[in-house]
Formats: sequence, structure tokens, C-alpha cells
Amino acid sequence: MNVEEKFTPKTWPASPEKATLEGKNKFMGFWFFLGGETVLFASLFATYLALKDKVPSKDHALAADLFELPLVFLTTVILLTSSLTSVYAMYHMKNYNFKRMQAWLLVTVLLGAAFLGLEIYEFNHYVHEFGHTFTSSAFGSAFYTLVGFHGAHVAFGLCWIVSLMVRNAKRGLTLYNAPKFYVASLYWHFIDVVWLFIFTVVYLMGMVG
Repeated sequence: MNVEEKFTPKTWPASPEKATLEGKNKFMGFWFFLGGETVLFASLFATYLALKDKVPSKDHALAADLFELPLVFLTTVILLTSSLTSVYAMYHMKNYNFKRMQAWLLVTVLLGAAFLGLEIYEFNHYVHEFGHTFTSSAFGSAFYTLVGFHGAHVAFGLCWIVSLMVRNAKRGLTLYNAPKFYVASLYWHFIDVVWLFIFTVVYLMGMVG
């Protein structure tokens, strides 16, 4: 198939992300990339679990003293909702509806930006109210490394999606860019799955001790 060929909803392939050899290679390469990312995050989780109780004194704030579950729950709902909106975007991509795909991707970006804003507020609150910084304790270093590294992935994912939206705004959907949109959506789902582990291991387990 010609990657720049013009299609209609009736002639558009059912799986445009895998309709070309290049698309299949992108798809396969992405799974190798996610394998490396999974190992990296697993290492950070292990480090956090080993250091979560390592503070310099009994007066130093631990997880149960720091975390505010209502705020964290709100950020979780926002990020999971953004995963759902990216699913809607890919649904419209598969149905060759570029405008609706772009609209749902925009909603995804806005929700992701809201998540980042709340996370920055959370970090700022810990620093100014409790003196909980990256260098205040081993617990602080492990916490900010794990959660901050995830936040950096969210920021990267937002830049990735926005760049695809802007670059292809006039081009529309083709078999060349469809795999790129699809892979970016998969990356976004990966970020959401990692956050569910963070929410459970860091926040929920932290609150119960």
C-alpha cells in the first residue's frame, strides 16, 4: 500500500497501524522499548521499597504523615480518564475520522497536563510544609526519583502527542502517520499502568505503613 494514498472510511484498512511493513516494525520495536522501560521502573520500585522507611530521625515525616489520598485519588482519576480518551482517539483513527481523533487527543493532552500540574503542586506542598526534599532522606530520594521519573514520562508523552498533532494537522491520516499515533497511544497506556502501581505501592501501602 502507498503510505500517502488517499482513503475513504470504506477503503481505510481495519488495522492501519499494521497495514505496512514500516508500521509493523514500529509496533515491534515499541514493544522492545517497553520491555526496557519495564525493567527500569521495576528497579525504581525495588529501590523505593528498600528505602521507604529510611529517614534520619523519628521526627522526620514518613509516607503516612505526608500523603493526602484525596489529592492523589483525583490525579489518578484524571490520568485514567486520559487513557480512556486516548482509546476514543484511536477508535476514530481506525474509522478514518481525523478531526475526531485530533479532538480526543487534545482532551487527552489537557488531562495529562492537569495531572502534571497537580503533581507539581503535591511536590511543592511536601517541600514547603514538611521539608520533604530529594536530599532530606533516603526515603525522599527514592520517592522523588520514582514518582518524578514517571512525571517526566508523562511530560514526554504529552510532547510526543502534541508534536504528532501539530505536524499532521494539515496532512490528515495516512498509513505513514497512523502507526505513529497508535504507538504514542500505547505509550500513554503504559504510563497509566505504571501510575496504578505507584498509586498502590507508594501511596496506599504508604498510608497503611
